[in-house]
Amino acid sequence: MESLIVEGKRTLRGRVRISGSKNITLPLIAASLLTDDPVVVEDVPCLLDVGIMKEIVSEIGMGVRCQKHSLYLDASTVNRFSASHSLINQIRASILLLGPLLARFGRAKIYLPGGCSIGSRPVDLHWKGLSAMGVTFSLGNGYMEASSDRLRGNHIYLDFPSVGATENIMMAATLAEGETIIENAAREPEVVELAGLLTAMGAIISGAGTYTISIKGVSSLKGARYRVIPDRIEAGTFMIAAAIAGEGVIIENVLMNHLKPLTAKLEEAGVKVVESKPGTVTVTPPTSLNAVDIKTMPYPGFPTDLQPPFSSLMTQARGVATISETVFENRFRHVEGLTRMGADTWLNGQSLSIRGGKKLWGNRVQATDLRGAAALVLAALVAEGKTEIQDIHHLERGYEDLPLKLNNLGGEVSRKMPQQEHYAQIP
Repeated sequence: MESLIVEGKRTLRGRVRISGSKNITLPLIAASLLTDDPVVVEDVPCLLDVGIMKEIVSEIGMGVRCQKHSLYLDASTVNRFSASHSLINQIRASILLLGPLLARFGRAKIYLPGGCSIGSRPVDLHWKGLSAMGVTFSLGNGYMEASSDRLRGNHIYLDFPSVGATENIMMAATLAEGETIIENAAREPEVVELAGLLTAMGAIISGAGTYTISIKGVSSLKGARYRVIPDRIEAGTFMIAAAIAGEGVIIENVLMNHLKPLTAKLEEAGVKVVESKPGTVTVTPPTSLNAVDIKTMPYPGFPTDLQPPFSSLMTQARGVATISETVFENRFRHVEGLTRMGADTWLNGQSLSIRGGKKLWGNRVQATDLRGAAALVLAALVAEGKTEIQDIHHLERGYEDLPLKLNNLGGEVSRKMPQQEHYAQIP
């Protein structure tokens, strides 16, 4: 398995441009199943997850053509209602095919999806919401089959504001009979952008970005062209990287309105965050970083995807920081790697405490999930010596050209197959 080698004690300087959002691109690909007309998605990031999603929709018959950072999608040739388990098992977002396939064809067979092992992410909210619209489900050996003669709008309350369930129900409702109202809906930008594409395709949607979304079903949808907005998690990761190892890093193609919780916590820690012009922000670390507490919450709270990178930042802060994880119960798997590098941490259930200010030392550590991998890279930037991060394919699922972007800022990051290396020892 390929590894990433990070040389520590490198100062980041210069400019970096943020890529299009992975978590928006994936539902937009799924939404293209709702029409026979071509759909064009622009500013698509070159990521492993996007590649897998393209393979999945290609396998069910969709025409997929790539040109630079644009995807040309044609669902007029779709002739299957399920994809192979080997593909579905690699990516959580595959569950988003369920709503569009049911809306267009009245049937779907979806293997229970895979993805990062960061905790249980049950599909019961998808199940309950679509069942309320007239879908009948049956479970097989690791898969579920769904069918409906006609989807009908309904009033649906989500027990938790799940992004995926909100998106799936919203897509299904665009072609359902009557009106669907989703209460306690997810408010994430990903939901707003999906509604933007669906509206461009002719859907009638109001309330996206609030707790109540209304969708009035139409008989058919048309093609559209839509540009993916910048990835807020990649932007946040580079803001944290600039805070932990930077010297006035300029980050471009950023929607700062999506990063208010992170910005507030960085400023509380003493980091200077200045938006010099719309979409461009300069991040400058303080002489001495202060420990701050965070608690992850659904949007617009502090994003769970930025919790692991932020924990790496707190290893360098003065004092004790407490990080509370309320979204995923297994999102502290990266802490073992931080501890191997010398971080002073202790876990108490879903709460992580970090006593900062201790020097980190390069070591061989293992990435266990996407955002945990990013956390280890950030810690390695300030560690003494060399760090080898194994199973780096996790990182490639959600960050486009991260090693190259860090190297362009003055980092020293390279790829290699695992082999024996010599590491500094923690005294």
